[in-house]
Amino acid sequence: MSTVANIFANYYQYFLRGTRTTIVVSLVTVFFGALVGCVIALLRISKFKPLSAFAKLYITVLRGTPLLVQLYIVYYQLNFIHYPSGQFLGVELARVIPCIIALSLNSGAYVAEIIRAGIQAVDFGQTEAALSCGMTYPQCMWNIVLPQAIKNILPAIGNEFVTMVKETSIIQYLGISDLMYNNGIVVTSTYNPLPCYYISALIYLTLNIVLGKGLNIFEMRLKQSER
Repeated sequence: MSTVANIFANYYQYFLRGTRTTIVVSLVTVFFGALVGCVIALLRISKFKPLSAFAKLYITVLRGTPLLVQLYIVYYQLNFIHYPSGQFLGVELARVIPCIIALSLNSGAYVAEIIRAGIQAVDFGQTEAALSCGMTYPQCMWNIVLPQAIKNILPAIGNEFVTMVKETSIIQYLGISDLMYNNGIVVTSTYNPLPCYYISALIYLTLNIVLGKGLNIFEMRLKQSER
């Protein structure tokens, strides 16, 4: 344990810098993943079969292939796009944007199924009542169904954020200075990998415990507001 403490005391700035990048990328990814997931979920429940088939194929492909493979495909397939130059939080935008795109697309496939389940959990009688009152289907979905569905699925979306904090560790392979990338720098400097991985594991664990507690508090308040 003394070795772990010594390494952290000498190289804590690397771990903190990587943790900051991990949190920012996770937040941005979950935000865009939720947007993508909402669109795909609506397409999935669409009565227009080509759109529904596309959404089903999207979910099947993104959930059925490794995230690392998707990351490389997006990075190399979109190399014709000229991403903004410069840095954000010490990370090159040209490298981090493809990572966010790949992670968001992957997250969107899982979020889509969460949202679809939330929509289908709303009593269909409410949809029928809204349509009988003269609402169009989009108006019914936007004003009646989605507000209730979102309230039900917010805890699950929060769990997706917790998962994404861990999933972002793969962006190290594209040179993004997240927690695991900076962990590698410290390993190279100290030639003592095991304590470094202990530190990274403790940081991930701490992040997820804090996020989990926050989600539990949010869920409790959500239930109290329903009373």
